Amino acid sequence: MPSSVEHLTVEPIARLIQEFNKLPGIGPKTASRLTFYILRANEEQAHALANAIVEVKDKTIYCSRCFNIATEDPCAVCNNPNRETGMICVVEEPLDVLAIERTGEYRGLYHVLHGAISPVEGINPEDLKIRELVARVRVEPIEEVIVATNSTLEGDATQAYISREIVPLGIKVTRLARGLPVGSDLEYADEITLGRALENRREV
Repeated sequence: MPSSVEHLTVEPIARLIQEFNKLPGIGPKTASRLTFYILRANEEQAHALANAIVEVKDKTIYCSRCFNIATEDPCAVCNNPNRETGMICVVEEPLDVLAIERTGEYRGLYHVLHGAISPVEGINPEDLKIRELVARVRVEPIEEVIVATNSTLEGDATQAYISREIVPLGIKVTRLARGLPVGSDLEYADEITLGRALENRREV
């Protein structure tokens, strides 16, 4: 039977491995490697990581207009007078905003859905920020909505649903060109491919 000292030493390690293992894409082996990396790191590095995790939860919010992650409301993009206010790019996740911004090709506004329609996973239109998107285009001077959902079955279903909701309002709806690999996520696309997809978007 392990001593109380051994138990106190092992328990925090086991707990950290368990928490890392809950993260998407992190299996048991990777969780163990991360845990022992932190264990070997100096105290300053470990505390910096812990503080960054706490800070990202305490100091970030969702913009009430576009629902992107922000530290102020409205967010920096919505508050920027140099952005083109007649265009909204609709994406699934906040990471997609970062991917598009890296291209330097887009100067309009954004709307983050926080997911895609997936009946298999129980995600319906009302679970996403689609209702808020329709409300925005009704009151803001929007001329074009770019649906930049991922090239997946769920992304295509979401794009089709959004088109049905917005096209009858007399607003142009486009989607990214198919230069993006089918089944891929925007956050993994390189800047040139994603930039060309934006340039060559087509009407739906």
